[in-house]
Amino acid sequence: MNRTAGDPEAAACERRGRPRSAAADTAIIEAVLRMIEDGASIAELSMERIAREAGVGKATVYRRWPGKSALMLDVMRSLEARCPKLDGDSVRDDLVALLEFLRLGGLAKRNSAVLRTVVSHVKAQPALWAEYHDTVIRDRHEALLAVLRRGRESGEIRTDHDIEAIADLFVGPMLARAILHEWKELPEGLAEDIVDMVLDGVRPTARAEVAG
Repeated sequence: MNRTAGDPEAAACERRGRPRSAAADTAIIEAVLRMIEDGASIAELSMERIAREAGVGKATVYRRWPGKSALMLDVMRSLEARCPKLDGDSVRDDLVALLEFLRLGGLAKRNSAVLRTVVSHVKAQPALWAEYHDTVIRDRHEALLAVLRRGRESGEIRTDHDIEAIADLFVGPMLARAILHEWKELPEGLAEDIVDMVLDGVRPTARAEVAG
């Protein structure tokens, strides 16, 4: 049974891409991670060297990925945590869960030299970075929009403003601190503080109800 059937928020969080169940896929990705952890740069990793380290033939690697950059994209995906399972009972709690996911992701990128190395390589390839956004990032965004739509239906979030702009109000402060201002702390409780502050501003008001 598909556990995401009938649950658009859970479905939106499911990662798209190649399945990770095949032993060869796992061996290849783990080989890349192992070599980077041992100090190898992305430039030093050839497809031949990766195949040798993974204990597979070069053709096995090329059947899965046309080149090293495409492989690095899947390596980065393998390091990404899965979106949290949302309870669907409380709009506030689900928003906090999504922002806490971003906070923890920001901490992981700061603390993982391997993840920073792979992310830097993928970001330098515009087509790959666009594909990452069109899969992983877009799915997370759709999960957030699904929660906000629920909030509109329940009367917790005003309907007279663009929902995309409201989404930016929630994630913008966390992303700015996690990515643009890496010297700033990402303390526990930050997700709750952001959600509560933004919710105060986007709750329906008498004026908004009249305008709607």
